[in-house]
Formats: sequence, C-alpha cells, structure tokens
Amino acid sequence: MENLGSLAILLAFCVAIYAAVASIVGRVRRKPFLVVSGERAVYSIWALVTLAAAILVHALLTGDFRYSYVAEHSNHAMPALYKFAAWWGGQEGSLLFWSWLLATYSSVVVFTNRRRHRDFMPYVVGALMVVQTFFLLLNNFIATPFKMLSMDGRITAVTDGNGLSPLLQYPAMAIHPPMLYLGYVGFSVPFAFALGSLITRQPGDAWIHTTRRWTLVTWLFQSTGIMLGMAWAYHVLGWGGYWAWDPVENASLLPWLSGTAFLHSVMMQEKKGMMKVWNIVLVSATFFLCILGTFLTRSGVVQSVHAFARSEIGKYFVTFMALGIATTIFLILDRLDYLKSESELESVISRESSFLFNNLILLASCFAVLWGTLFPVISEAVSNNKISLDAEWYNRLMVPIGLFLLLLTGLGPLFAWRRTSKESLRRNFQWPGIASIVLVGALFAAGVRHPYALISFGFCLFVALTVIVEFYKGARSIGNRNNMNYLRAAVELTHRNTRRYGGYLVHIGIVLMFVGFTGNAFKLSDVKEMNAGDNLRIGHYDLKMVRLDQGDNDLYESHTAVMDVYKDGSLLGTLRPEKRFYKASRQGTSEVGLRPRLNEDLYLNFGGMSDDNQRAVIQAYVFPLVSWIWVGGLVLIGGTLICLVPSKIKMQYARTQVLGVVNRNATVQK
Repeated sequence: MENLGSLAILLAFCVAIYAAVASIVGRVRRKPFLVVSGERAVYSIWALVTLAAAILVHALLTGDFRYSYVAEHSNHAMPALYKFAAWWGGQEGSLLFWSWLLATYSSVVVFTNRRRHRDFMPYVVGALMVVQTFFLLLNNFIATPFKMLSMDGRITAVTDGNGLSPLLQYPAMAIHPPMLYLGYVGFSVPFAFALGSLITRQPGDAWIHTTRRWTLVTWLFQSTGIMLGMAWAYHVLGWGGYWAWDPVENASLLPWLSGTAFLHSVMMQEKKGMMKVWNIVLVSATFFLCILGTFLTRSGVVQSVHAFARSEIGKYFVTFMALGIATTIFLILDRLDYLKSESELESVISRESSFLFNNLILLASCFAVLWGTLFPVISEAVSNNKISLDAEWYNRLMVPIGLFLLLLTGLGPLFAWRRTSKESLRRNFQWPGIASIVLVGALFAAGVRHPYALISFGFCLFVALTVIVEFYKGARSIGNRNNMNYLRAAVELTHRNTRRYGGYLVHIGIVLMFVGFTGNAFKLSDVKEMNAGDNLRIGHYDLKMVRLDQGDNDLYESHTAVMDVYKDGSLLGTLRPEKRFYKASRQGTSEVGLRPRLNEDLYLNFGGMSDDNQRAVIQAYVFPLVSWIWVGGLVLIGGTLICLVPSKIKMQYARTQVLGVVNRNATVQK
C-alpha cells in the first residue's frame, strides 16, 4: 500500500506537468484536442491524489505504525475523529491535504466551465496546474507522507505512536484547519482567472463575475476558519483570550483582509468599469498572502503555538513566490493599456469614494499586520537580533484603523453612486447620528471613560441603525404594495436582491463582533493559589474551591478543580477547569471552566500546581460581551450564504431569456 501511495502522488505530479503544458500549448497553437486532454488530466490528478489521501487516512485510522507520519501523529488511544484529523495535523499530511483540495477545486472549475470562457480557460487550467505541480513536488520529493520506518534496511514498525498534538485534540480543531485550507486553497481559483484574463486581454468583465463568486465562497470558508480558530484559542489555550496577534493567526487574517477589499472594489469594476488594475493587484496579493501564510506555518521562521517544526521547506516557498510575483507584475505592467478605467471619480461624497477609502483602510490594516508579523525576521536579518512586537503594539495601531473601518461600514452603502446630495446625507444619517451621540453621552454619564470604547459603541449603534433603516424602508414599500407584514416583506426584499441585503447582514455581523471586541476594555482578571475551601472574589462573583480531583485514562492524566460559583450569596452553578497531561506526547493542555452569558463570561483556567505541589493555581477572568463575537460570526456567515443565493429578479430574468429562446426556436421550426 505504501508503494501505491507514493506511486499515486508521483503519477499525479507527472500528470499535473502535462496538464499545464497541454492546456497552454493547445491554446497557443489552437489544438483543441490538447486543451481537452489537459482538462481531462485534471480529473485524473484528482483521482490519483484522492487515492493517495485514502491510503494515508486508512493507515492513520488502522494504526499502521510502519509509516513514519502515522507513528508521529497518531496512536491507539486517540478517538477516530482525531486519527482522521491527523491527516492535516502534521507537515507532510497537511501538504497532501493542500494538494487534494486544490485538485478538487480545479476539477470543479473545469467541470463548471466546460462550455464557458473557452478562450481563456486553458490559461486558467494552466495556472492552477502550475500551483498543483509545486505542491505535488513538495509531496513527492521534500515532505512525503509515505516515508517508512526502517531498521537495518528493512521496514519496521513501532508498537504505538506519539499521537496528535494535545492542543489539536479538540472538536473544533477537526473543522478549523479544513475551513482555513478551503480558504487558502480556494483563493487560487480567482487568481487563475485573473491571470487568464490578463494573458488573453479579455475585452469584457466576464472573469470578474465568475471570480467574485469564487472569492465569496472562499472568503466564507476563510471567515469560518478564523472564527473557529478564535473559539479554539478561547476555550483551549487557557490564556484568557481569543486573539493574541500570533504569527499564524495573522497569517490567516492577511488574505481575509485583502479578499474583503477585493469583494468591495470589484463592485466598482462591475458598475463603473473602474479600479481594474487595483482588482488584479488585490486578487494576486490575496493568493500570494495565502502562500505566504502556508510558508510561515511550515518554515519555522516565526515562532507560534500553531506552527510546524522548523524545516528546509521554506526556500521552496520563497522561490515559488518570487517567480510568481515577478510573472504577475510583468503581466500587469504589459497590459496596463487594457486595464484603463472607463470612468473617473466624480465626487468625494459618493459610493465610489467610500469603496476607495474602504480599500485603503483594509490594505493599511493588512500592511500593518504583515509588517508586525515579519518584523522579527527582518530585524534578525538586519541586526542579528530577533525583535518581536507584542499584542500592545498591534492594538495601538489596529484599534483606530478598525474603528474607522467600522464607520465606513455604515457610511458607504448609503452614499449614492457618482455624488450624494446634502439632503440625502441629512435624511440618511440624521437620526442614527443623534441616537449614537445620545448613547455615548449616556455611557459617559454611567461612568464609562474609555475613549475607544465610547467611540466603538457609538459607531456600532450608528451602523446598526443605518442598516435597519434600509431594511425598514424597503420592507415597508414591499409590504404596502403586496399587503405583507414587515417580517415577510423583509424576507421578500432580501430575496429580490440577495447580494445587497445579504451584504447588509454581513455588516450587522461585523457590528456585533465589534461590540464583543469592545467589551475587552472592561475585562477583569485575578490569579490565586487555592486549596479546598478557599475563596476568590472577582467582579460580582464569589468562587469557592470544593475539591481537587485527579483522573487517569489511556490518553492523559488530569487534575480538575471543582469550583462553586456564587453571586450575591446565591449558587449559580459549578465550573470544572482542568489540566491535562498527555502520556504519548508528554505535553499539557487546559480545559477551561466557562459560564457564557450575553452580558459577560466567567472564565476559569487551571494554570497548574503551586511550586510545593500543594495548591491549585486558578486564573479567573470576567469577559464582558465576549459572546457577541460568536453571535456576530454566525450572522456574518449567514449573511454571506444569503449573498450566494441567486436573486429572485435575476432568476426571473434568466427564465424569461430561456423562454424567449425556446419560443424563437419553436417559431423557426414551424
């Protein structure tokens, strides 16, 4: 089986080279059979990589410890879910997972466009296959998952493996990495369409419509992955937070920011024929930021709890990125005449300018995060002294940028195209603005003095009210015409223009998340060494340690602090923060005790035992409003799904077109 797995990825590598060459040569020399064979080769690659992946997953599930990868990342005691998740839990397996996802995406692209975009699809396939070839090269020659354990020249096996990293043995981590990979890999498709459009100098914007939809799908996966990662950090790492500006966290955020910028600016090209160069740059930057993120997690150049061990694989990523960026820059510069804008910005107070400012802020935040992430590498190269920037540096820089972006979220959609009149500004923003000022004044009178928190709450209310007013006006109009109640009319309104009103729901999700982020300004924390019977007070809560339990199973040993929670003398419940020590990997993890509520979370972490091993170290936190982050994330995901649903008006138009063609054909036949 091990030979079959190695043979499968080797054949896939050879076929990927053929698919790239056949597609491009077939297009250049106008040989349709070569183009078709290149597309069919894509399906073959998917079958071969799927076979290789199935062999590896079978080895993980059955505990075939002849494989070095299985011995390193699995063991007998692990549940089947985590044995399967070990596929992407290590360097070699995760690269094979990357290749499998790319092969899947490429097959879907070829199938769905088998009758469309025939003039530039060969270049799209060629670009995808070049990326596929690179990752299959890594799979075959640099980091193969089918390496066998051997002794004296013979294949051998260990009795049990080291097991998956304890930090990854958490249900959300069986979903979080695949979601991020679906985002990372998926951004290859918009990039390939952009290259195909550049190479063939497409006269229209057909590639934009296809690319926008692909970008929205991959952006959804990336958003979901980031949210799951935040939840994992909050519940598993035990350091009392959901974001630490860790290099790997930043690596997932970077393409999300540039992809968000593209989803906004692409509307400018669709509506006005503007920002063509900008859109090509954004699509390309998003793809290369995905490759950069993959490089950061695998090369060992940055230190992270998420990253794989240091390896020599980084130089291959650097070479690939350098060649890819150089090629893309050359194509953009060579096609500047084709990328000229069809119209110009007419007014600063317009929807066009709001999109432009939105892009600039998103790109500024992206550059700030990128600079902070790479600064340790740059400082070490320049001064031989690695200097890391802490979370405080990021917060000082990113909080004002985030607040300005939040304000634009409310302003932009309500500006008119071309220019906005003063009367329109007054009508749209008067009451939301007054309500926001009243809220800020009320919070100040109630004792809130944190300036950024006051601004954030004011902006959140402003954006929420502007969106609600838009829904209300549209629903009222439909309800009056069709005798509907407001709820049904709002659903009908959204169905008629899913892209616009789904986008509004995404903005509401962002607002709710900002409410949760703002609550961090009021968090409380305390640490105490405790015996049974000891008490700890934090905020409105009184905590009493009832006892300290110990446990042991095949996977890990554990210590659990049983903590009763009181408020105003009333027992609210019992929390059980736990410290685990995994036997196979000799690593420890935390299972926090959590009492989540919409107003605040009570969060307890078992930090370990005291120096004399007699008392439990309990870290207690109160996080106001943090649950709004998860609520906002769900709303954001729901809004994005609505954006992907075809609008009712477009569906009716499509039916009309089809009926017209049918009627014309029937007339001709008569």
